[in-house]
Amino acid sequence: MIKNGLLWVVFVLMTASSLAQKPAIERPDPRKTTKVKDTTRVSLPIDSLFKAKLDAPTAKDTAFGKTAKKVIPKTFYNVLFRDIDRHIDSGQVAQMEQNPHLPFAGRWIREIHIHSLDVFGYSVHDTLQVPGNWTERTGNKLHRSTRERTILRNYLFFEEGDVIDPEKMRDNERYLRQQGIFHDARIVIVPFRNAKDAVDVHVYTQDLWSLLPDGSASNFDNFTIGIEQRNFRGLGQSFKNTVSYNGRDERQRLEYAGRYFIPSFGKTFVAGEGILNVQRDQKQLSFKAYRPFLTPQMKYAGAIELGYYNRRLFEFTLDSLTGRSVRNYFWSQYVLFDAWMGRSFRIFFGDDKLRERARFVVALRHTRQSFYNRDRSVTDSTNQLFQNTRPTLLSIGYSNRRYQRDLLIYGFGRTEDVPVGDLVSFVYGSDPAELGDRKYIGLKYSRARYIKIGYLYNLTNIGTYIKDGATEQGVFSTENNYFTPLHRFGGEWYARHFINLKFAWGFNRFANEYFNISGNEGIRGISSDELRGTRKLVIGAETVFFSPLNFLGFRVAPFTFADLGWTAFSGQYLFRNKPFAGYGLGFRFRNENLTFTTFQVRLSIYSGIPDIGQPFRANFDGVPPLRFRDFDISAPEIVQFK
Repeated sequence: MIKNGLLWVVFVLMTASSLAQKPAIERPDPRKTTKVKDTTRVSLPIDSLFKAKLDAPTAKDTAFGKTAKKVIPKTFYNVLFRDIDRHIDSGQVAQMEQNPHLPFAGRWIREIHIHSLDVFGYSVHDTLQVPGNWTERTGNKLHRSTRERTILRNYLFFEEGDVIDPEKMRDNERYLRQQGIFHDARIVIVPFRNAKDAVDVHVYTQDLWSLLPDGSASNFDNFTIGIEQRNFRGLGQSFKNTVSYNGRDERQRLEYAGRYFIPSFGKTFVAGEGILNVQRDQKQLSFKAYRPFLTPQMKYAGAIELGYYNRRLFEFTLDSLTGRSVRNYFWSQYVLFDAWMGRSFRIFFGDDKLRERARFVVALRHTRQSFYNRDRSVTDSTNQLFQNTRPTLLSIGYSNRRYQRDLLIYGFGRTEDVPVGDLVSFVYGSDPAELGDRKYIGLKYSRARYIKIGYLYNLTNIGTYIKDGATEQGVFSTENNYFTPLHRFGGEWYARHFINLKFAWGFNRFANEYFNISGNEGIRGISSDELRGTRKLVIGAETVFFSPLNFLGFRVAPFTFADLGWTAFSGQYLFRNKPFAGYGLGFRFRNENLTFTTFQVRLSIYSGIPDIGQPFRANFDGVPPLRFRDFDISAPEIVQFK
């Protein structure tokens, strides 16, 4: 209660401060063409997505909406229950899969027009839509929209004078949606009447609410206050600061955590990030610059990172009296240098469609991790995890990636770009480590497709070091995710079923290396040291019901879930005991116009978990944003053991 109250107090104070500091200038109507050179109005086509939204009934047309209208005054009804995104089934979304930019391939771009729409009441698919009530208009006044020149200089893959590449245009829309500051994005090409080979390009983006307050307090000498601005002054940059104070902690009373992120330095598409943490259990100062393969057409990618870390870790030892595992804490200090570079090449086989999207990629990576002030001796049989390492890795891979637009998967109504494709990558390298030279080999394979009964994704990894003819720190893992098509029932209710399976086996691992399948790694809602092992199998199932109901702009999605998991150490049978299990139901709340984490209320019951105490639990927490795994090849990497 205190935490929630403090959060909203900070939110009100910060938004009021933003309003007070906002320049008193007249803002242009975002429905009008805001362009780089002039203000020519154009007639924009209505695409299939917008048409589907027009055809779909709203929540106000349902039985719930009609009943609410009878008992709630119209003004309050519009504030509380205004529909923010109308549901669309997968069949309607399939109509959007034909690339609308294909008819303009080969024409040159005369002018680029930027349309940066406010958070509330607007839509990139309906240029005539406007805010419908005072709450939306007030919210827009409190928000600093993304600057048109920021979009033009930092987020577009094309410039005036370029020739239209339909695939590049489609990738650019996806890239804009992935930034985390836009609700949606759309690129519209309009022929220029005075020249048959010239076109004007209109880029529409709709902002998300970007100011995120955070905080908690148990009393006046134990509190946390934080603020994050994910679109700082409309520049697309993210700035986060968190301060905590605990007057009773003798180790460190005051804590600070800060992060600044720049998504792109102009047209280079190089992102930059700086992190400073001065916390009780972690000290960190790091800088990173990186450029991924954003599209198949990009030839070069790479990254460089330099950081200092001092972390409080723990290991398990066996208590001789009780026979139970006991946590022992210690500090680990190290400096990290990491750099890689990759080059992509067009393939020379297959049809035109395959050659357009598939690439061979060669990448080289070098890492140095140097520990110092170690309070533990490193030998061939103890504390091997803290040896100084200098691995150099080379990868050769094949990537074929496409994207299919869909709705109501992880989002609550926004357009989602679902990756489909294939990836194969082989990694080889050497590590002149402190405890002796060793080689590394690894293989990665992944594939995803839409099939008749849904979407199926597979990722398989195997990797190991080889030292003196024997394997060391090896791991085999596979992950399989599946979700069904969207099922419609009961008017405007939709449902989708999700199943995921994860199996991993670690062989010849060092001491204190293990999996833990509690929390987001397996059995949701708990944290336990008893769910450890060097092998694991986790099966999760979930059904999400996307409802037409929303309150204060938050869409409501009831869900049910079931998690089963097994772990075992080397020499133990994986299915020796009954599975660790968690079952339950809950409700998720999400407003797609906000960058807030999705909130959920979950009721759970657990079985088979040692020393869990109360098996019934009620949780109110945030859901981390879920993203699809892509098929771009990045840095050569060692298969993670987690």
